[in-house]
Amino acid sequence: MIATLVGLRQRVLAPLGRLSMYRLTLYALLALAAVAVVESALGWIGVTPLDLVASLALLVLATFCTDAVAQALLRVPRRIESSLITALILLFVVQPGANPDQIGGIALAGVVAGASKYLLVWRGRHLFNPAAVGATVLTVTGLGFSAWWVGTPALAIPVVLLGLLVLWRTERSGMVLLFLAVYAVVSSARMSVLSSAAGLAVDPATLLSSVLLQSPVLFLGAFMLTEPLTLPSRRWQRLLVAGVVGVLAGWPLNLGVVTLGQERALLIGNLIAAVLVGRAGIRLSLVRRRALTPTVHELTFRARRGFRFAPGQYLELQVPHRRPDARGTRREFSIASAPAELPFVRIAYRETGSGSTYKRALEAVQTDDVLTATGVWGDFVLPARQVPVLLVAAGIGITPFVSQLAAGDRADAVLVLVASSAEECAYLDEVAASGARVVVVTPDRPELPSGAEWAGGGRLDAAMLQELVPDLDSRQAYVSGPPRLIADLAPALRGARRLTTDAFAGY
Repeated sequence: MIATLVGLRQRVLAPLGRLSMYRLTLYALLALAAVAVVESALGWIGVTPLDLVASLALLVLATFCTDAVAQALLRVPRRIESSLITALILLFVVQPGANPDQIGGIALAGVVAGASKYLLVWRGRHLFNPAAVGATVLTVTGLGFSAWWVGTPALAIPVVLLGLLVLWRTERSGMVLLFLAVYAVVSSARMSVLSSAAGLAVDPATLLSSVLLQSPVLFLGAFMLTEPLTLPSRRWQRLLVAGVVGVLAGWPLNLGVVTLGQERALLIGNLIAAVLVGRAGIRLSLVRRRALTPTVHELTFRARRGFRFAPGQYLELQVPHRRPDARGTRREFSIASAPAELPFVRIAYRETGSGSTYKRALEAVQTDDVLTATGVWGDFVLPARQVPVLLVAAGIGITPFVSQLAAGDRADAVLVLVASSAEECAYLDEVAASGARVVVVTPDRPELPSGAEWAGGGRLDAAMLQELVPDLDSRQAYVSGPPRLIADLAPALRGARRLTTDAFAGY
């Protein structure tokens, strides 16, 4: 069952991977704004189309101008997507309006949100969600308020559907589900206490419907809690943040000046995440590039400051360039080097012939050029205790396993490497030297180093995998590679004790 769900998820992720998570979020918010305008024209929500359009135009102008000024002063690349996403999120949070007494507060929220991305930062990382900062300042100054009008039943289904697309792409559905569950329990308990104190009867179904459909919790979880630059790197850390925000948002505390509502609860969660994440904004200077295979290239960087990572984690590398395509200027790369190699860091990528603007910009980077990694993330790490593991790598998916096997302390590890040809077996010498059993599946026989074996050129399926690894049911399986290949391999791993995947959506 788990393998089937993994396969389904990877098949959906494959087309979504053509868009960066930022571009997908932007498109989802634009679609939600369009739905809101239509519903407002139909009278389904309590704002007018004029208020929505005027407020969005003002927010876009405010955030764009603020970003443009800051980017010019700091000499950083333009990030138009960031401006639009911030403006669109604020549209659903603040009270829309086109009256003269409202536009000043709305503009202030946009300016503050934009400025927070440059003032409230630590080593390249946002300390707080920009939209939450803008909404909080708006409320505290009394020039407006955060209405969270998106929390209306008429928008619940569009928010859920569009939010699921974003969560599927960003792999944050578990975090948001925990947040929703905690919020629902805490908010229901609060409303039950208040209703009982007032002598009112409580209907559980009506109560749960009110908690989820008549509150902004769905939007908050899908589009704000998951903002990448305010999240910690490990799953348990993200779940902790989600739980804390769920409690604080579900039972808002009165602090006198303001009530600890949704955006303030999120800001506290952001602060906790900042403490947990440690270093961010890693500056990397290119030391060397080399071709590992005819299509796989490795880049070696030197980190300007020390940082930590666990073998199997990835970094998000920003390569600024003009007129980026739909996938933007950031990509995730598994770290191929071991922690012991620091301050040197190695990543690898595969030539696809797609001609993406990011790929061309990356290829144009020269020795000693400095790039920024926004941080280190990921939970594709092997268990700390020595348990039997099966590692299945498809093509460039070998990179996290290179880092994991570098220490040579995995007493019972089997690596199955699937490649399109013998000459495309990247890092074969390194993984074979680790002491793990290495099995290569390629159409033609490669030159095998000591410790590696060739399994022939058949398609890796359940029968072949069981023949290669007879004790599969006693091993924890880890699969890394393109989403479509992971989807094809997932059914072959139904017998494993546990299945963990790491999908490469392309560059």
